[in-house]
Amino acid sequence: MTKKFFLLLALLLMVSSFASAQTPGNNTPGGQWVPIAAGFSMAIASGLCGLAQGNAVGKATEAMARNPAAAKAIQAALLLGLVLIESLALYTLVIVFVKVA
Repeated sequence: MTKKFFLLLALLLMVSSFASAQTPGNNTPGGQWVPIAAGFSMAIASGLCGLAQGNAVGKATEAMARNPAAAKAIQAALLLGLVLIESLALYTLVIVFVKVA
């Protein structure tokens, strides 16, 4: 299932580059598609961040339940991981504001 999804996503990304290769009539790079692409990229980044954070919290909770003595170390690693995961969404948000504005 996941292999098919990633293959379809890669195919979609390859085809979309050919579809947007022609410059629009007003000679602005990207033209009307920039806000739409920015919205899709933010939606994809936010969705994947949510999935990754849910998975990380679930696995950390499982690990703390199995080994309560290591809970502090697991919690520190979890917080670092959540910060790095959330940075993906924040970087995408910054790129969206730079490209759309």
